[in-house]
Amino acid sequence: MCLPCLAQIVPLDGLLCSRCGEKLFGAYLGTEQEPMCGICRRAAPPFRRAVSYGAYAGALRELVHLLKYQQVKPAATLLGSCLSQAVSALELAGELLVIPVPLWTGKRKSRGFNQAEEIARAFMRVVPSSGTAPTSIKLDTTSLLRQRETASQTGLTRHQRRANVRGAFAVVKPQAVAGKPVLLIDDVMTTGTTAGECARVLLRAGAKQVFVATVARATKEVQSEQAFAAAAQQRGPQGHA
Repeated sequence: MCLPCLAQIVPLDGLLCSRCGEKLFGAYLGTEQEPMCGICRRAAPPFRRAVSYGAYAGALRELVHLLKYQQVKPAATLLGSCLSQAVSALELAGELLVIPVPLWTGKRKSRGFNQAEEIARAFMRVVPSSGTAPTSIKLDTTSLLRQRETASQTGLTRHQRRANVRGAFAVVKPQAVAGKPVLLIDDVMTTGTTAGECARVLLRAGAKQVFVATVARATKEVQSEQAFAAAAQQRGPQGHA
């Protein structure tokens, strides 16, 4: 990527939910004065905390797409570096198991790789030199399995998303995760339903706690801007559909 595009890839700013990382627009306060969105206040997600590097828009979105849809694997190196910066906010210490969100077997074969795994491997190469690494960190790509295909989450309501991924994941090596804190890695987080389902089965298998880290976050602010831009494009220059 050229330098001007790289300069556009910046961290999320402003007030963020202390649990799911959603951008907040008001004084949402939870217990102990931690900022928390309304959804997390009503029903806390299974994971302890989710962090993302930047908003799923602009140059960062294009970089994710280069990796995910155009198979430009070197993009994972930069994405892994961004992820490392996001993870540093978690201040994790001690033993840590890093698990990328798995792809369905058929999709992995057609794509040739799992983008979350590529980002996780790039992250693992960066962490030892970042000065923020836990004392023991291990990548695990075999314990968590996606056991059935799921429909695209795009356009689904939160309730439909939860139903779509319910039962889609399984821990096939519970002994590997038992008693360990897990860092779950993915490329993009939208509503957190996929991460939540993965965290649920990991905790049920005995994981001590689950943290989530993604390169990008599809915040409500960005989604609103994209919807407005799409509507304006449909109306055309004269303001008519």
